[in-house]
Amino acid sequence: MKLSDIAARVGGTVEGDGAVEISGVAGIEHAPPGTITFLSNPRYAVHLKKTGAGAVVLGPNANNPGVPALRSENPYLTFAKVIELFYQPPRPPAGVHPTAIIAETARVGAEASIGSYVTIGDGATIGDRAVLHPHVCIYPGAQIGHDFLAHSHAVVREFCKIGDRAILQNGAIIGGDGYAFAQRADRSHYKIPGSGIVVLEDDVEVQAHACIDRANFGETIVRRGAKIDNLVQIGHSCDVGQDALLCAQVGVAGSTHIGKRVVMAGQAALAGHLTVGDDVVITAQSATSHDVEAGKMVSGSPAFDNRQWLRATAAYERLPEILRTVRRLAAEFEEMKGRTKSE
Repeated sequence: MKLSDIAARVGGTVEGDGAVEISGVAGIEHAPPGTITFLSNPRYAVHLKKTGAGAVVLGPNANNPGVPALRSENPYLTFAKVIELFYQPPRPPAGVHPTAIIAETARVGAEASIGSYVTIGDGATIGDRAVLHPHVCIYPGAQIGHDFLAHSHAVVREFCKIGDRAILQNGAIIGGDGYAFAQRADRSHYKIPGSGIVVLEDDVEVQAHACIDRANFGETIVRRGAKIDNLVQIGHSCDVGQDALLCAQVGVAGSTHIGKRVVMAGQAALAGHLTVGDDVVITAQSATSHDVEAGKMVSGSPAFDNRQWLRATAAYERLPEILRTVRRLAAEFEEMKGRTKSE
């Protein structure tokens, strides 16, 4: 495919030889001839001079050492669209595998592909063009929209609701019981039933082995466009805002409200019953037990303002030196006091 043809399909402006033939995509450091790569992070600009790629997707202000280029306002997004031109994950043909078990009262839409050993319970509904890979389990009463994609061993529990274009990666569990127990007088634990459900709105993706607990009553909600990474735990009755990003191993305790476009980096955590405002960033391995105002970036455990945290961590590294200085000054002070008394 010519670079000019790629530009016509994904957008952007061709710079240099638009007739160069592109046969695939590759990373900038190891790109062989005939491939297209991209540069969005200035840290990798040094590799652009040495790349073997036949073309590169560049941002509007990036320097070009003479490689045929596709200029874009958002090179990362443009390159994602370029990848789609050269790779589409295999889609199994429509139909139902003979080992699948679909309840008589379940309804599955047109052009669905139901893989081996899939089970779909009584009263469940699934929209058109769904793909359920082997060993997916849909419990009774679940309601799922169009263009649903569930990879092997994903589970949607009873009565949960999922919108259109949702993706469940391998082993994702939607609607497991929440970690909720009442303590008896003898301090043993009585299980609180998870009578509520989980709602995933349109365009939500839940990645491998993430768990979203059903509400004790009412709903746990993950709103439109949110992306939940591998091994994330979302507790019962939480509300995750539109386009939020919860990265690997994030933990969110129950009844927490997370705003729109919030980013929780890897291993960040929230205590229960909190409110996190829109556009908050919680950096990796940070944790908070208090509300966070909209637009804040917080770090540490307990988390506080990121800029102050950066100064604090810089000082922490110097604590031994600071301690030696304090001890020396204290000794000098005591010596000075002794001289004053003798005089």
